[in-house]
Amino acid sequence: MKLEGSIVVITGASSGIGALAAELLARRGAVPILMARSAAKLQDIAGRIEGRCEWHVLDVTDAAEVDRVMREVVARHGRIDILINNAGYGVFDRFVDAPLEEFASMMDVNYMGTVRCTKAVLPHMLKAGRGHILNVASMAGKIGSAKSSGYSATKHAVLGLTNCLRQELVGTGVSISAINPGPVDTPFFDKADPSGTYVNNIKWFMLKPEEVARRAVDAIERNVPEVNIPFMASFGVKLYQLFPRLFDGIAYRLLNKK
Repeated sequence: MKLEGSIVVITGASSGIGALAAELLARRGAVPILMARSAAKLQDIAGRIEGRCEWHVLDVTDAAEVDRVMREVVARHGRIDILINNAGYGVFDRFVDAPLEEFASMMDVNYMGTVRCTKAVLPHMLKAGRGHILNVASMAGKIGSAKSSGYSATKHAVLGLTNCLRQELVGTGVSISAINPGPVDTPFFDKADPSGTYVNNIKWFMLKPEEVARRAVDAIERNVPEVNIPFMASFGVKLYQLFPRLFDGIAYRLLNKK
């Protein structure tokens, strides 16, 4: 996928991976369109970007707003070349303690937000006969751990959607990828782990957001179907697929740090 001159919509772009991906894309000649709920944060990120960019306030849980904003972008630029579905959040809690509203809210943002944005953008890409969609999922969508049932379920859903769409899009000129990072050092954990216990326990293992953003952009540019990082986590996924019972014992000791 040629990045120079591409119109790139990025949800969840007010911080972390989304904001860094926007900066990197702009340096490579693309035009990032930043979207998130906070106007103030979007303005701040846009002010740091070298090159063309714009921003729109967007709540991915509002279907009408998603349709309206995506139509505005197409009307202004004539197309959307790349969509990065990055909006999402997590809350770590034991299944028996987590309220139903918590499960529903995470699914509404993380999964249904991806569905809404993709539904709004994909028809334009199909009409143009080109485009790329990148879904930011998680290793949590491949390997479960204690206190992550709600969040992991949303990322399982995103991966299932991605894999199905990849089959449907064969021959259309539109590609789709997923990136599955392990824990990333971003503001995600301000809500997911307000006590800081989990972050302190796995700080040695956490990815730098700059690395995740770079791998995400590279996946688009090179049309890579799926990226799993870091290597240790990627290896763990393969081990789990081959030896699920053995891996469960290992995972209980290594992953349950929340």
